[in-house]
Amino acid sequence: MLVITADQIRSRQGADLAGSALEELNRRFGDQLILPVDRNAGDEIQVIAPNGSVALEIILVLARSGHWSIGLGAGTIRTPLPRATREASGTAFIAARNAIVRAKKRDTHFAVEEEDEDTARGRARTSAADAEALIDLLLSLRSRRTAEGWELFDGIASGLNQSEIARKLGVSAQAISSRAKIAGIRIELASHRALTRLLDELGRDRWAPAAEEPRTERPHA
Repeated sequence: MLVITADQIRSRQGADLAGSALEELNRRFGDQLILPVDRNAGDEIQVIAPNGSVALEIILVLARSGHWSIGLGAGTIRTPLPRATREASGTAFIAARNAIVRAKKRDTHFAVEEEDEDTARGRARTSAADAEALIDLLLSLRSRRTAEGWELFDGIASGLNQSEIARKLGVSAQAISSRAKIAGIRIELASHRALTRLLDELGRDRWAPAAEEPRTERPHA
């Protein structure tokens, strides 16, 4: 399973953004989540992502704002699940905690960690490092995008094609095509599919029954 922990950057120097971020993520992704996005200690938020696609989308939403260090953890989650994300436990949460510590020191403010039997024995799988390296590249690409590039990206994300966006903005189709190339939009969208598959593999279904509880069926997402 995949767990995201995000900690506000320079929170002591500005307003607390955890509440508004929590509301936005629950509004956008709430119907896809196993449990609602939750607030942990202080200005930290936590998410259990049901799959690679949702995990990637949430990471990109948080990273685009520039206000968060983001740790992605892969591992097990104990069942039965509690009512709130902040009360859940498992190695995925440990991994996310380790990831957020590293993320705060990295240029992209993002890191990935994995905790399972292999990592516990010193045989760390390469998939966490692979995911981190590739998402770093995507975050670097997005950090260079201009306001005009984001305007085009958001239009495409809303379901419009380039011709429709050109008419809406009152510019030529050639200008939109050039803007898309400069913004790296095709490269990004292609990377989403590959990264989703990688994150799905990294977070393959892993549920751990609590030691004091009998094994239960995996809860439905």
